[in-house]
Amino acid sequence: MTSPSAAPQAILLDLDGTVRAAGRALPGAANALAELRARGLKLRLLTNADHDSVPHIVADLAAIGLQVDPSEVFTPCLAARQLLNRTPGARALALVSNELRPLFPDPGAVAPTHVLVADGRDWLSYPALDRAFRALRSGAELLASQRGRYFTLADGDHLDTGAVVAALEHAAGKPARVLGKPAVDFFALALADLAAAADECLVVGDDATTDVAGARAAGIRSAQVRTGLYADQRREGLTGAADHTIDSIADLPHLLDTLAGA
Repeated sequence: MTSPSAAPQAILLDLDGTVRAAGRALPGAANALAELRARGLKLRLLTNADHDSVPHIVADLAAIGLQVDPSEVFTPCLAARQLLNRTPGARALALVSNELRPLFPDPGAVAPTHVLVADGRDWLSYPALDRAFRALRSGAELLASQRGRYFTLADGDHLDTGAVVAALEHAAGKPARVLGKPAVDFFALALADLAAAADECLVVGDDATTDVAGARAAGIRSAQVRTGLYADQRREGLTGAADHTIDSIADLPHLLDTLAGA
């Protein structure tokens, strides 16, 4: 666990399993978000979603009664754009969804310095993979939005980004730099987006393997909620590593009051 310090000034708040689940806002989520803003806390909603644009995510949240400003959402593809913008001369060949393509201008005939791989539903084909492979063999760095093996929709399981990343790693003989949770890069870039330091932040989430583990690796305090994946992970013996555990996001304001009085 990280060392205790003053009450947090910034919150990195996991989205799925913490704020919403099964297409609905979790009880108390809207009030908790309003309270965080009323207290003047810096806020980012974290998600490993790598297909939908931020406006799409914001619209989905609004449809379930959660009003969120686009600036409050942070995704692996936004982390990738931030990283590329901070890298002089960076040119990315971005294998991303049609929604996200405007974030990453195609380098055209100019050799890319990076290959970014995200959700493949819109672009996955042999020519696209071969172009990425050839760029990597020519020296480009491989960036991955996340390493998920599969995701589940109403009709069952579907191939996820990690499987494509693994194929390119194997073919090109080089490892990917992962920019989604639980990578330290993701949390460091989210902190940079907030202009916040690790010791003034709190990560809140349901997943011990991404939210809590990523926070610990980045030197950020964490709180795990007993919603989402918590019950399954408790049975598997994965819980207990967070600095704090609360029943749900509805209890977050009380936790902050407790930390302020510590």
